[in-house]
Amino acid sequence: MALSSPHIENFLLTKLHGGSTFKTTHKDNNFSIRARGSSRCYSAIAIDGPSSLSGVAGIKWGSTSLQGLREEMEDDVIIRSDGLESFSFAAVFDGHAGFSSVKFLRDELYKECLAALQGGLLLGGKDFETIKEALQKAFVNADSRLLKWLETTAEEDESGSTATVMFIGDDMLVISHVGDSSVVLCRSGKAEMLTSPHRPYGSNIVSLQEIKRIRNAGGWIVNGRICGDIAISRAFGDMRFKTKKNEMLKKGVEEGRWSEKFISRVQLNGDLIVASPDIYQVALGSDTEFIVLASDGLWDYMSSSDVISFVRNQLQQHGDVQLACEALAQAALDRSSQDNVSIVIADLGRKDWQSLPLQQQNYLYELVQAFATIGIVSLGIWMSSLLSL
Repeated sequence: MALSSPHIENFLLTKLHGGSTFKTTHKDNNFSIRARGSSRCYSAIAIDGPSSLSGVAGIKWGSTSLQGLREEMEDDVIIRSDGLESFSFAAVFDGHAGFSSVKFLRDELYKECLAALQGGLLLGGKDFETIKEALQKAFVNADSRLLKWLETTAEEDESGSTATVMFIGDDMLVISHVGDSSVVLCRSGKAEMLTSPHRPYGSNIVSLQEIKRIRNAGGWIVNGRICGDIAISRAFGDMRFKTKKNEMLKKGVEEGRWSEKFISRVQLNGDLIVASPDIYQVALGSDTEFIVLASDGLWDYMSSSDVISFVRNQLQQHGDVQLACEALAQAALDRSSQDNVSIVIADLGRKDWQSLPLQQQNYLYELVQAFATIGIVSLGIWMSSLLSL
């Protein structure tokens, strides 16, 4: 949660209450707060006010994480402004089978990106192929280090995490994406979906490519899950699908999930889950209003157009991107989202929200529509009764 100084006290008073336990830490320019209750988790990272961000002074940040009905809160968000030339960094991590991978990536992925991008100099150069190569290297290196760390810290740690990160400059957005979180941009009030989820099911091009890659690596898919296990095809960590594939097969026999005869025919010749990112470069013109980066706990329950309309309406009401972010997360849970919900919103500061008229529902139009519908249905029933005579 990116909070300017006046927001921090308000956040503590309004969100960290009701017997929740929390801790605060402060290091350099990054301030973090975590509160855990029985069903909700709010996490926050504050950076200096917008005036301190070199080259991106107009950006206003909001972020939040809410725990849904899951037993554990395995999501995390981060926003950083240090170290990058004229760019800011934001990321959403969606963990599974534990929080260890997210904990590692929270710091280490940023460090790898920072080094690979030469402190942001490559971003400033705007050579997309060079940027792409650097980010590919950073993600693969981070995953390799994570796997080694997991092996040395806990033998049975099978955790993994998606990671979608974005670098925002004055006129350019770069996204490096692994997993099923998504980024949507609002341009002149319209939603533009910028990423595609990496899932081993579906009929879209990305899903079909993922299915083909998994099968070429010797894997199989059952009910939309790799080896009947996991419904995500790109992620960090997940040792059992990378460095411990043979152990995974043997464990499956022991658990009765498949037979010895079955695994004798399996030839695994590649990683079933990979951390190779899709990378996008998007121009940010004067018509670009804000960007929403969120975990699948939001997008599985709200469409991109609904999200953009919701956020725009919130900003037109009060202009506070943090409040809009929290309201959006709550809206996802109110729509029966079963997952954890983590969101980052970057308002690029190019719209004077409170000078715009609120988008109000036309109740008269809706009333006329309702009566017209009732009339059509009544007419249909009357005609059916005549025909039956």
